Amino acid sequence: MRKTALFLIAMTACSSLMAQQLGQAELSELKASFNNDGYAKSIHNIISTTKGIKALAYNPSAVQGTDDFFKYSVNVSGITDQKSSGRCWMFTSMNHLRPVVMKKYNVKNFDFSHNYSYFWDILEKANLFLENVIATSDKPFGDRAVDNLFQSPVGDGGVWNLFYNIGEKYGVVPADVMPETEQSNSTGQFLGIVNERLRKGGYEIRQVYEKALKVMSSGVSGDPHRNAEKVKMETLKDVYRVLAICLGEPPAEFTWKYRDNDGNIKTVKTTPQEFYKSIVPADYNAKDYVMIMNDPTREYYKIYEIDNYRNTIEGINWTYLNLPNDVIKKAAVASIKDGEPMYASCDVGKQSNTAGGVGYMDPGIYNFGQLFGINLDMDKKARILTRQSGSSHAMLIVAVDTDDNDKPLKWKFENSWGPQAGKGGYLIFTDKWFDEYMFRIVINRKYLDKNTIKALDQKPVMLPAWDYMF
Repeated sequence: MRKTALFLIAMTACSSLMAQQLGQAELSELKASFNNDGYAKSIHNIISTTKGIKALAYNPSAVQGTDDFFKYSVNVSGITDQKSSGRCWMFTSMNHLRPVVMKKYNVKNFDFSHNYSYFWDILEKANLFLENVIATSDKPFGDRAVDNLFQSPVGDGGVWNLFYNIGEKYGVVPADVMPETEQSNSTGQFLGIVNERLRKGGYEIRQVYEKALKVMSSGVSGDPHRNAEKVKMETLKDVYRVLAICLGEPPAEFTWKYRDNDGNIKTVKTTPQEFYKSIVPADYNAKDYVMIMNDPTREYYKIYEIDNYRNTIEGINWTYLNLPNDVIKKAAVASIKDGEPMYASCDVGKQSNTAGGVGYMDPGIYNFGQLFGINLDMDKKARILTRQSGSSHAMLIVAVDTDDNDKPLKWKFENSWGPQAGKGGYLIFTDKWFDEYMFRIVINRKYLDKNTIKALDQKPVMLPAWDYMF
């Protein structure tokens, strides 16, 4: 132990001595490396006067011959549009269920009210934030857990388990029962107000406990928890008020009229909870539907759980089984063949052309390194650890094309950016892109192999909310 300590001290001292500022010699070397490079001088004239680096780096040959024909596809039900909100996880989860509702009620078109579910999601996240503030009231500002809480009290991002938690507790309703509003379509401004109120409430809760500690140190007993709960409820009343003003109040029951494919006008009178139970399949639960993930920075066939990554206090956390890509693909192909799409999340902004009419994704579609004459090569593990890549968007996998040996060649997403994005709202990605930028899939466990199902029985490894992957 003594030798190790001395070695670390020596290394620290050595690194301090080795630290070097940018002096004239170094600056001259950097300048010469550019001025002596004819390509760099030439490309400077092009790039500095051209709008859009992506257009210059675009490599159309990467997707040349990539058609829109797929051997295996599932039934899809039209493109949705999340507008200027981060609710992709909610739209994707609902898109998975929309065909089920359309078949049950014999209708050509159907959509859920994202606004209804969004109201409860934000309210529940606000309650979770305040309860977490209470639970960490003994820790000072500057503690990582405390700082992580106050950095972003609530947001409209999430993953599948958040939709599941809200659906199980509050149910769902059709779109026209609680339509979108201007604020649900563009969430940034009102969420800023909600977060400002939550930070104020959270600070006041911490003040309650700080005051209680001073009183207790003087020998007087008190009940700080009761006072903290009062502050919490006053804060939640204001959050509810802002939500109701911006989104409207969710109905406790509703009447839904629709015209079926035979021209009949029908009426459904029910509650959101009853409607949810009537449309989800019998095996739509957190046991049968599991999250699987490809994270090469961690051990495969291990289950990981992200601490406090949920919306409701009583809900399930984000928990996933880490698997190699070839195992994930085999299960995904089986699901598509059986007619079931899959919730998936990926790094949508990397090596993808989502422009209207295009919608192609491939690791070689943009040659940024070649354009600038630099080496940008990193494998998936390195990109994750350095924060260069991470999951940023959820979509529904609806198709896969395979070769003569049934090995995947390309896949298709149903997106939620409206029909103007991609190929009519869909994105086609090559199997190579899957390897590099696909992260998570929610899949029915019946499509997993025996070894994978066996691995689901493990106790999860708990990861902090600020983990680099999340």
